[in-house]
Amino acid sequence: MEEVKNFLTDIIDADIAAGLTEQIHTRFPPEPNGYLHIGSAKAIYINWSIAKKYGGKFNLRFDDTNPVREDDEYVQSIQEDIQWLTGEMPNGGIFYGSDYFETCYDCAVALIKAGKAYVCDLTQDEIREYRGTLTEPGKNSPYRDRSVEENLQLFEDMRAGKFPDGSKTLRAKIDMASPNMNMRDPAIYRIVRAHHHRQGDKWCIYPLYDFAHPIQDALEGITHSMCSIEFENHRPLYEWVVDNCPLPHHPKQREFARLNVTNTVMSKRYLRQLVFEHHVEGWDDPRMPTLCGLRRRGYTPSAILDFVKRAGIAKANSLVDIRLLEHCIREELNETAIRRMAVTEPIKMVITNYPEDKTEVFTLPNNPKDESAGTRDVPFTRELYIEKSDFALVPPPKFQRLKPDGEVRLMGAYIVKCNEVIQDENGEVVELRCTADLETGNGMPADGRKVKGTIHWVSAAHAVDASCYLYDNLFTLENTGDVPEGKDYLDFLNPDSLQKLDGCKLEPSIADVPAGTRMQFVRMGYFIKDAEAGRFNRIVTLKDSFAKTLQAK
Repeated sequence: MEEVKNFLTDIIDADIAAGLTEQIHTRFPPEPNGYLHIGSAKAIYINWSIAKKYGGKFNLRFDDTNPVREDDEYVQSIQEDIQWLTGEMPNGGIFYGSDYFETCYDCAVALIKAGKAYVCDLTQDEIREYRGTLTEPGKNSPYRDRSVEENLQLFEDMRAGKFPDGSKTLRAKIDMASPNMNMRDPAIYRIVRAHHHRQGDKWCIYPLYDFAHPIQDALEGITHSMCSIEFENHRPLYEWVVDNCPLPHHPKQREFARLNVTNTVMSKRYLRQLVFEHHVEGWDDPRMPTLCGLRRRGYTPSAILDFVKRAGIAKANSLVDIRLLEHCIREELNETAIRRMAVTEPIKMVITNYPEDKTEVFTLPNNPKDESAGTRDVPFTRELYIEKSDFALVPPPKFQRLKPDGEVRLMGAYIVKCNEVIQDENGEVVELRCTADLETGNGMPADGRKVKGTIHWVSAAHAVDASCYLYDNLFTLENTGDVPEGKDYLDFLNPDSLQKLDGCKLEPSIADVPAGTRMQFVRMGYFIKDAEAGRFNRIVTLKDSFAKTLQAK
């Protein structure tokens, strides 16, 4: 792995130099209530790569402290995505926040006994009212001064299920006048009767994330708990918990900017809405920013990690152009993808001077940039398919493809001339009658005349029928985090984000490649063969406008 260096590694280097830590131990703590997305890839990369850099350990810990939306489906998908992205399972192990419920309960009891936690009967609305504002201090709860004995009994009764959901909370007793709102007696336990995907119905009280997370880090020996920037104001509470609970270790929390990408959403709530309201095919819809969606789209782990690294690791939030992600995969596939010919919107071409019963074979390279990729044989017959856009009845200026009485090269085969155009009753071109220059089959005319245009083609007799799915940005709004007033983010769903082309004609060798194979359909873009039979998803177009942006920097 290449050298990882950023402000987080600077912090770790300083800690090591000061003798504060020896073996670095990091973790990635996703909540199993949805699928991972490309923003998750940044958090995974940071924690995984830093552990690698220092020869340390990297844990996967499921933050399953909220049973309402958590499910084993998400647990399995998260493990699959991490292994796919990093090429391995976490070397520190796989853990669950629910494994520590008993310890969290014991820590809460210890806080009560120390006079640092109390059971509160205020409703959620009342808690918000008592909390104060950024400019005004909060007010103490009328239940703040309950005795230790009363709090212990009430908390035990909460666990025993003697109170209705939401009727009581356990709150840390810190400082209602703190300038940090998170320190104004935050709730650390709530009553929720919900079936837990691992604990079943054993518990009806659950610890809040801000309380459970530092305990979990401490129990696992995490040295550096690296999380996104919105938790920066939560850091004092994190440190308060590890300082005041009987824990074996004192981890350090540090924060980095989230990965925000143009023309998409990262909020799990929004992603769930897109899936459950059927705005997309599912979590793995290739338009989704989920890792499984990007995988189905054809993105590779190396391209995603390259994107994360190029986007940078800093503390300041920024919006990264989605075209950088497209540039990363395009740059990789230009070197590695096999080439194939595919006609996505076919028009029939008949070579009138070619024998009806003849099949000729032309040998084309699998990748002109990689001789070791070898070659494949492509059949050529009298009847072919070419791309609709490669012919114009009335050609625009500088049009270098086929037109009436014009000539063009068929890639790797003959030069052909269009002699006759057949149209239907609506004036649509349905067939071209052409003659081929059969003197040579290498695309060079015998008389030395210049033919500028080259187009791809597929033998009609050998063509494989397929559907091609072409994708565009899911949203028309560049910054979905800044939706105009009076609008909803769904108002900016791109109606043209998916274009399905049926009746595509592909060269026969494509039938033999396995699902998951990435190919350049020459002149048409990069595609991946989907697990669904006869479906090919376009990963990205060939044109790279972002490369010029990078060169200009």
